Amino acid sequence: MMLMKQIPVIKKAELRHKETIQNLMQFYFYDFSEFIDLQVSDNGVFGPYAYLDNYWQESRRFPYLIEKEGKLAGFVLVSEIQEENDQYWSISEFFIMKKFRLGGLGKLAAHQIFEKHKGNWQVSQIKPNKPAQVFWRKVIGEYSGEQYKERNEEGRVIQSFCNKIIKK
Repeated sequence: MMLMKQIPVIKKAELRHKETIQNLMQFYFYDFSEFIDLQVSDNGVFGPYAYLDNYWQESRRFPYLIEKEGKLAGFVLVSEIQEENDQYWSISEFFIMKKFRLGGLGKLAAHQIFEKHKGNWQVSQIKPNKPAQVFWRKVIGEYSGEQYKERNEEGRVIQSFCNKIIKK
């Protein structure tokens, strides 16, 4: 009997999941503190994520949980950005718990997120976070058939691509 590889479940986070994401943010901030100056407060925790409430208050923000085999594995925060003459999707925050990394879960989760939100995309990483840049180049490259552009802007590396559905 052949076992099928378990595909991660990306599910929209409901308001009742906000505390779960807030708790996972502690691990996310811990990982991120390797690249930027983040400090814990006197009680030993990182401060709150300033925009978390907005993901349940604004129609252009989308919080997701990532599960693998029924176990919580991470989260993704997606935003629809509307600028003067530009509209695109952006991954604001992306986190996979370490025990679930390096097995392709992050790539599958990202590809599922791209499929949920068709259109123009911009995914950015801070310049010091080299592992994230390697990850996103590979993930976006595979997803887009290497049809993406990359630029450096204001201390960030940004990959952009389009996954619009072409109607015939």
